[in-house]
Amino acid sequence: MSRDGINAAILALIVALGGIVAGCTDTPGTTSAGSAPPTGEETPRLQQTAESAGNVTAGSNQFAFDLYSRLANDPAYAGKNFFFSPYSISSALAITYEGAHGTTADEIRSVLHLPENDTLQREGFSAIDAGLNRADANYILRTANALWAEETYSFLPEYTTAAARWYGANVTNLDFKGSPEASRETINRWVEEQTEDKIRDLLPAGSIDTMTRLVITNAIYFKGTWVKQFDANETEEEDFRIAPNETVRVPMMQRTDRGAVYGYTETDTLQVLEMPYARGNGSEVSMLVLLPKEDSLTAAEESLDAETVAGLHQSLTSRRVDVFFPKFRLETDYSLPGVLAAMGMPTVFTDSADLSGMDGMKKLFVSDIVHKAFVDVNEEGTEAAAATGVIVAPLAAPPGSEMPIPVFRADHPFVFLIVEEDSGTVLFIGRVVNQERL
Repeated sequence: MSRDGINAAILALIVALGGIVAGCTDTPGTTSAGSAPPTGEETPRLQQTAESAGNVTAGSNQFAFDLYSRLANDPAYAGKNFFFSPYSISSALAITYEGAHGTTADEIRSVLHLPENDTLQREGFSAIDAGLNRADANYILRTANALWAEETYSFLPEYTTAAARWYGANVTNLDFKGSPEASRETINRWVEEQTEDKIRDLLPAGSIDTMTRLVITNAIYFKGTWVKQFDANETEEEDFRIAPNETVRVPMMQRTDRGAVYGYTETDTLQVLEMPYARGNGSEVSMLVLLPKEDSLTAAEESLDAETVAGLHQSLTSRRVDVFFPKFRLETDYSLPGVLAAMGMPTVFTDSADLSGMDGMKKLFVSDIVHKAFVDVNEEGTEAAAATGVIVAPLAAPPGSEMPIPVFRADHPFVFLIVEEDSGTVLFIGRVVNQERL
């Protein structure tokens, strides 16, 4: 076993075919933006849908790498693991953007790298969601959006209709004023159902109060098995090097038999391995692992741009490889206003916010954005889930109604992304750097 390969950056690229079906929602009857076009318009319509998805994918991926870089260079995260779903965050913020105007909208669009053409943006998210929700017999991959509105507050029908049509985000009215805790539990139960109970308590205690007017949620879930599964009897405790002179013991999976044939390539600084997941009639799904030849993550993190990752993927060739790969499990949670403001969208979190597209008045701002993510990689395959909540409150909050400060938590030691290959959309991204046990 090569120890140089263990302290790695992992890039998980998950690929799913785009479809023309509406995204998952918990309320039937929503008009689908991806409905089949009239006879005679199919080819142009499909071409337009592909163009839209491509534009949104390009922006979402750039946002993924921007946010990863921001966290990787933040002293607060030095030597720490992190894992998140950029597509989940982008989806929730795209729905927020639908209600933004002026500087607020410009900043959100810039940070998310959204298309300036609203039609391309809307059709792009709709097409990607449809592809993610396309059923496959061998793996599960889905995403869902929802709006949770204070029952006594009036939102513009144009806003709620756009959220439902293009993002599958139907409105559920809740009694935030009279029963904030029960409302929080209702939203959290929805997230748990969408993520197979992997994301619990997305909204922490106290995050919803009597001043809450709207919560925008996204949930995403993936579970797949390897085409070439690892034999659990072959997994052994091995050293995982977290520093030149410091190691921890981890369960190391291995495939060294003749059937260990994978897509493989390497550069002067990286080894690249593609491990596919089993599929039925759906799209091909795989994990792409970028393993630095030295202990430092620099080589992998410097490769986190669309052109480099695409080039590495295209250079893969099928060959025998002796694979040693650690089992790991990560659970993380974040409060994102600070980092997103630093990336260029501060206004939406201040009293200068313009979310008048939601209610027709400049009386709302985003009081918090919470995000949780989970990933488990083992001998059978991979399970990953994430959820995002955007909490919207009135600007003129009375004294004593300040929102609590959310807590960030990261567990366990890598660098890895999970992406949908037909559109190329990054769904999850993270790293494993330092931990007591993988």
